[in-house]
Amino acid sequence: MEDIRRIAFETVLRGCAFASLAIFCIMIGFSFEPRIAFKTGGFLTLLMIGVLVLKAREARTKDYRRTELWLYLTEEQRPPKAYAQYVSSTVLRETYLTFAYWTAMISIGMWVLAVFFSLADAALQRSGE
Repeated sequence: MEDIRRIAFETVLRGCAFASLAIFCIMIGFSFEPRIAFKTGGFLTLLMIGVLVLKAREARTKDYRRTELWLYLTEEQRPPKAYAQYVSSTVLRETYLTFAYWTAMISIGMWVLAVFFSLADAALQRSGE
């Protein structure tokens, strides 16, 4: 069971890492305006949360033989067929929701930074008048 959790974690982590890299690259494109960069990052991480929640919901009914998790399991690591659907769907669902939670915390941080930069910008504009 621990091998299944580890492999599920690795597969979801890889997908989230690629999405995070894309979000980071977009944010770098807006680095000339930090407020917009963090707003964009916050919005895109919200989209990522939505995808993770949908994947968690889909994991309950998706055929275990068609998951990336199942492909990475060796014959010895695979649970019996009667038990495989329940195990793989439960582990994948928990893993997707865990990553959605962590992504939500990152999104909150980005939105807080966006608000901070908005307030700092407003303060600079008032002091310039």
